[in-house]
Amino acid sequence: MVAKDKRIAILGGMGMLGTDLADTCKKHGFDVKVFDLPEFDIRNSQQLKQAIGAGDITVNCASYTDVDGAESEVKLAYQVNAEAVGRLGAIVKDSDKWLLHISTDFVFDGRLNRPYVETDTPNPVNKYGKSKLAGEQLLAESGCRHCILRIEWTYGVHGNNFVKKIIKHARTNKTMKVVDDQVGSPTATTEVAAVICKLLPQRPDGIFHFASAGYVSRYEMAKFIFDKLSMDVNLLPCKTGDFVSAAERPLNSCFDCGKIKNLLDEEIKPWYVSLEHFLRKL
Repeated sequence: MVAKDKRIAILGGMGMLGTDLADTCKKHGFDVKVFDLPEFDIRNSQQLKQAIGAGDITVNCASYTDVDGAESEVKLAYQVNAEAVGRLGAIVKDSDKWLLHISTDFVFDGRLNRPYVETDTPNPVNKYGKSKLAGEQLLAESGCRHCILRIEWTYGVHGNNFVKKIIKHARTNKTMKVVDDQVGSPTATTEVAAVICKLLPQRPDGIFHFASAGYVSRYEMAKFIFDKLSMDVNLLPCKTGDFVSAAERPLNSCFDCGKIKNLLDEEIKPWYVSLEHFLRKL
């Protein structure tokens, strides 16, 4: 017999964050049920009800995450990131349960000259960010008990991300340009998973920002990676405007994590500590 509040349903449980979260939850003694494509589609109401019924707590990692793709697949991004999240909230409310939902720094426009706090007004600059913000709003309107965890610049073993992309690119291109005007906190999905496991027993309400400690530009991050891996790359700084992309990116992705620190029993690790550990594992 599994203890009450130990049964966790993870939606999107086979993605980059979901996989690490499932592993971490199991290590913390939770009974984990994973739901993901192709068997599970978050847009399907019946499947949503079954998934929520399988756990005492639901963690929603399911998301349409192709930032450039969302500019043309607007309807699909909205269905997954907004409509389905509103429906999820309604089912959680009817079930009298609690939900932790994953969101993003892309709800902000990145024009602020300081790190973002949870009470700053969102103003997304692309369709992906707009769909994620709509999901947050529909979830709040559902009236269910929930926590929204905004994360940023994540990387992990199981998915596609900036770290793996530039390492792959550097193997065939000895000269590389990386933007130096986008600033944020590289954050390992293993660190996010560990924090979620600390939040689950507490069931906090509201919005929380989480990222690794410290801030760095994409260019400085790339330099750190190549230095640690002893890769001979001619790395050149450039500006976001030098690249043509379908979606605009926020330049400032820095989070102020003061609010969530009050719920944690240890300091948040600096970005370079977790990234070096990840690179050693690779």
